[in-house]
Amino acid sequence: MLREFHFIREPWPLAMPFRIARGVRTVAEVIVVEVRQDGAIGRGEGAPLARYGETSESCARQLAKIADEVEAGLGRTELVDHMPAGAARNALDCALWDLEARLQGRSVSGRLSPDATGPVVTAMTIGLDTPAAMSEAARALAQLPLLKIKVNADDPAGQIRAARAGAPAAQMIVDANESWTPDLLKTMGPVLEAENIALLEQPLPAGQDQALRGLAFPIPICADESCHVAADLDGLVGAYQAVNIKLDKTGGLTAALDLLAQARDRDLMVMTGCMICTSLAIAPAFQLARRSDLADLDGPTWLKQDRPGGIRRVAGLLHPPAAALWGG
Repeated sequence: MLREFHFIREPWPLAMPFRIARGVRTVAEVIVVEVRQDGAIGRGEGAPLARYGETSESCARQLAKIADEVEAGLGRTELVDHMPAGAARNALDCALWDLEARLQGRSVSGRLSPDATGPVVTAMTIGLDTPAAMSEAARALAQLPLLKIKVNADDPAGQIRAARAGAPAAQMIVDANESWTPDLLKTMGPVLEAENIALLEQPLPAGQDQALRGLAFPIPICADESCHVAADLDGLVGAYQAVNIKLDKTGGLTAALDLLAQARDRDLMVMTGCMICTSLAIAPAFQLARRSDLADLDGPTWLKQDRPGGIRRVAGLLHPPAAALWGG
C-alpha cells in the first residue's frame, strides 16, 4: 500500500457578516485533507474555531506531525488515539471515510444509511442584530419550518420576540452561545415558553453546567460548547436534555457516531450542527443528521460561493452534496 497525504488551508469569504454573542466573522478559514491510495482520493474538511483554541495554522501543525503515520497506513479507528479531538482530526477522519468508500466501491451512505438517502430539514440561522433587523430577517425566512435565533445578554427577550413576530409559525431554536448568567436564564424561561421556543442552546458558559442540574425549566436545554465527545456525557446528564454534535468538536465522523450512540443510551435528544464551512464538511454530517431529532447544517449558505456539487436548499429541506464531492 502506497499512500500520499496532503493538506491545505483555504479562506472562504462570507456573503454577509455572521454575528453571534462572541463576535463577528466575515471569512471561514478551513483546512482540507487529501489522502491518495491505489488511484483513489479521499477528502475531508475541518473548520477551526478560536473558541476552542484552534486556527488553520495550529491544525496544519497537527497534520504535519502525523503525516508519516498516515502515509504508513494509519486507519480511522487508530486515529482517535493519535490526535486530539478537533478540526484537524475531523478533516483527516472524514478523508479516510471518503477514501474507504472510493476503494471499496460502496458509498458511506450505503454503509451507514442505506434506507435514508433524501433531504433533511435544517435550521436556518438568524444572526445577532437589533430586534428590528432580526424581525426583518425572520420575516424573509418565515416560510421555512425551522429557524435558529442567535441572541446575547443585552436584550434577549426583545430579540426573541422580534424574531417570533417576523416568523410566527416556524419552529425555533434559541442559541445564546454561553452569554447568559443563571439569573438571566431563570428570567428568560417564561419568555421562551410564551414565544413557543422548541429548544434553548448553551445558555451558560461551558464549565457552569452544574447550575442547570435540577433546574425546573419550561423547555429543553441543549449542550453545545459543553459537549465535544462521548466522554463528556456523564457530566451533562441531569443538566441538559439534548446535545449538539458537531464533527469539528468530536474530531470526525467516527467519534461523532460514538457520541450519537451514547447520547441515545442516555435518552438525550440530538441535534447535528456545523461550523461555517463548505459542503465538503456538511456531507459527512448528513450521516448524523439522518439519525438526529434536529439538524442545523446551514454553514455553506453563509458563503459567497460553495464548492461545486454542494448542498441544495429547497423550501427548508437540505439536499445532500453530490456523491462525487464526498462519500462515493
